[in-house]
Amino acid sequence: MPLVSFHDVQKTYRSLQGVDYPALEHFSIDIEVGEFFCLLGPSGCGKTTVLKMLAGFETPTAGRILMDGRPVTSASRDRGVVFQGDDSLYGWLNAVENVEFGLRMRRVSRAERRERAMRFLELVGLRGQEQKYPAELSGGMKQRIQIARVLANEPKMLLMDEPFAALDAQTRSLMQLELANIWRATRTTVLFITHDIDEAVTLGKRIGVMRAGPRSQVKGVVEVSLNGARSRTDDAFLRYYKAVYEMIRDEVAKSLARAD
Repeated sequence: MPLVSFHDVQKTYRSLQGVDYPALEHFSIDIEVGEFFCLLGPSGCGKTTVLKMLAGFETPTAGRILMDGRPVTSASRDRGVVFQGDDSLYGWLNAVENVEFGLRMRRVSRAERRERAMRFLELVGLRGQEQKYPAELSGGMKQRIQIARVLANEPKMLLMDEPFAALDAQTRSLMQLELANIWRATRTTVLFITHDIDEAVTLGKRIGVMRAGPRSQVKGVVEVSLNGARSRTDDAFLRYYKAVYEMIRDEVAKSLARAD
């Protein structure tokens, strides 16, 4: 049984003027336990809406979302969310205290939460930086703290909404490699939202390509059979890139045409 299933999900928003906007329609995907699933699509296709519904922040208008066979009805620590920016870090807490925060709210003992926080800071490559405050850290380091904080709560699944979009190209590439290493070490199930084909092929075991909105749904799924570190210059990498590009090219064109 898949860890997560979207069954014929629909999401309709209503504007302040009372006009309905059907963002998603007949949206269905399955995500397996331990899988790194990338959801790729043009701007405005509803990728973030999918993540918000799985996180429990929003509810579908129709259809069902199941996790472990049970309906998703609210937020849960089983689903840890890593946001795009670093606004969720607390500026008055240092790195290790930020990672500890969720454990502190759950009343985990001081010694246990410090041990767990340090273990995950080491996993994300920030051992030795634990006393620094967010203002003293780079964008990439802040994102690592967010990932460590989520992992410290031991969720069944990571939900990541374009977490590296605000980083410069070099830092973004390094963070992608770091995340791939973390995933191989933990095998935590990941839903990763992106609009970048290169990023999706670098990280994903499967890539779900979405149609342009409105009424977006999954156009197709590409299985990526690449193991270990993935080189952007390898022929196999380029073949997957081309396959995904061919699938999404028309959807990007439709999205741009509707924006005009």
